[in-house]
Amino acid sequence: MKKFFNTLSECSLFKGFSQNELESIIGCLGTRVAEFEKNEFIFEMETQNLGILLSGEVRIISEDYWGHLNIMSRIEPGEMFGEALAFTSSANLPVSAVASAKSCVMIMDHRKILHPCSNICSHHSKLLENMIHILAEKNITLMQKVEHVTKHSTREKLLSYLSSQAQKSGSSSFTIPYNREELANYLSVDRSAMSNELCKMRDAGILEFNRSSFALKHEI
Repeated sequence: MKKFFNTLSECSLFKGFSQNELESIIGCLGTRVAEFEKNEFIFEMETQNLGILLSGEVRIISEDYWGHLNIMSRIEPGEMFGEALAFTSSANLPVSAVASAKSCVMIMDHRKILHPCSNICSHHSKLLENMIHILAEKNITLMQKVEHVTKHSTREKLLSYLSSQAQKSGSSSFTIPYNREELANYLSVDRSAMSNELCKMRDAGILEFNRSSFALKHEI
């Protein structure tokens, strides 16, 4: 576990923790490390566990009755996932976490976060405060996606998403975490129609792109 301490220290759940505090709280949480192959499900539908990605890449996906998939978010090393499933009382939510590359994940039971250990760990209040911040930030992220996908046209959805990515990066030039197929999935649009719209906006001088790299040029 020690080889992952640098990654764990970047996780929002452990914000403000020294290395000694991090070692102590990880022991209290009763964590375990598991490896997953590409396309292997980590959490499926319902779980009491949450995870922190140590290496690799994870997608949070939703699936409807007919098996159509929708990408909800992309998880990078140092990020936590599964907390929305772990802390809800609802059963059989149509949301899963799947490894999109060979991945290593630290898994913990959410009840270990809610309830202090028998030693009444002094770091537990800080852990709970960080968890509240994470849940609030994830809610904002979800609201942003709803704003993107509820736009009327493919162009409006693209511009809404790309604008948010530019603001997030603090620059008109940025790289998004999705390839074309994944971006179309994320925005709930047809891939061919989306590619055509990107080319039209490029020809109109609105933006430039190369694979997952984009540059916004001027006001619409």
